[in-house]
Amino acid sequence: MELMEAYDMGITLKEMFQQQARQERFEIVKNLHSCKMTEGVSVIPRVLKMKGCVDQLDRLEFPKSQELATDLILNSLPESYSQFVMNYKMNNMEKPLSELHLMPKTAEKKYQETL
Repeated sequence: MELMEAYDMGITLKEMFQQQARQERFEIVKNLHSCKMTEGVSVIPRVLKMKGCVDQLDRLEFPKSQELATDLILNSLPESYSQFVMNYKMNNMEKPLSELHLMPKTAEKKYQETL
């Protein structure tokens, strides 16, 4: 790169780092879509992990819409949270992800009390 002019150097660096960002983005999306929670396991860490993936995509300038991120999280919940998901949808709760991750905690407590 020593013989390159600033503009050409900038283009080359951008191309190099775009490929790296593309691979990182692919891995994050793969992790996000593969998160399926299992019955009996606390959902809070999983929801936080998914929220972290969404935040990483934002940092890579590949943001997901709030609705899509929420739908991915709700669809990853186990069957025992179907009542929670139905209530969320029926009440048109449009909560930011920072609040959404706290909501299943209440549902989780109710589920554990029924066991």
